[in-house]
Amino acid sequence: MFIFLTIVLLVAGGLAYYFWSKKQARAALLATPLTPHQRDIIARQVPIIRRLPPALRNHLDGRVNLFLDQVSFYGCDGLEVTEEMELSIAAQACLLVINSDLWYDNLTTILIYPNAFKSKQQRRSGYVVSEKEIVRTGESWDRGPVILSWAHSQQGAMNDRDGQNVVLHEFAHQIDDLSGATNGVPVLSAGQTFAEWEEVFLTAYDAHVHAVENGQRTVIDAYGATGHEEFFAVSVELFFERPKALQRDVPEVYGQLSKLFRLNPVEWS
Repeated sequence: MFIFLTIVLLVAGGLAYYFWSKKQARAALLATPLTPHQRDIIARQVPIIRRLPPALRNHLDGRVNLFLDQVSFYGCDGLEVTEEMELSIAAQACLLVINSDLWYDNLTTILIYPNAFKSKQQRRSGYVVSEKEIVRTGESWDRGPVILSWAHSQQGAMNDRDGQNVVLHEFAHQIDDLSGATNGVPVLSAGQTFAEWEEVFLTAYDAHVHAVENGQRTVIDAYGATGHEEFFAVSVELFFERPKALQRDVPEVYGQLSKLFRLNPVEWS
């Protein structure tokens, strides 16, 4: 009995030390500033970061450090991953969580292709399952990984005012998936309610689908009409890159995203 209790205490103590040391390491990473060299790369590769108020800019450093410590990058089709690629993707991903408690808890791997890549898609109709290849610029899998085309990721980052950004899009899916399903309903922030979120997004989604089906021009990308999860992701792209347009045309959606991310990008210079 004594030996058993000793083993239990040792195991409990070991676990306690593991979680304590992990928490300390996380805190140290969050408190560590990026080097001037790293900041310069991010400023050149991700112009939207230049718009951030100073307080938010300071938040970004620690989150990028934590992200780079947690995630491994792998090049595909002969692509050699560079520091510029890692910092560009990390900075864009961390922009979504720069001022909130959200984090990519399940993500450990990012695959980068030089350009658009082929992906197999399965469709089920009753007992019949069909499979076809489609060309993609990005993919987000449940609980990771994220797969990206570097050409499109870089283009989306450099043009930060067109409302189209594949990295923000795929990491919006990762945020969405934290709730247990990628369905357009993420884990909400304090003060938000599911009822309010559902009313706003379902109403906006139905109006968006109706507009797209009738050939009307919409501020939110037409791809958002393909599903609730895609409507959420393209709205996130617009929220960061064209916030005034989103606030003007769909103010309720802008308001919910502002509460979710605890950000108000219409005020960024």
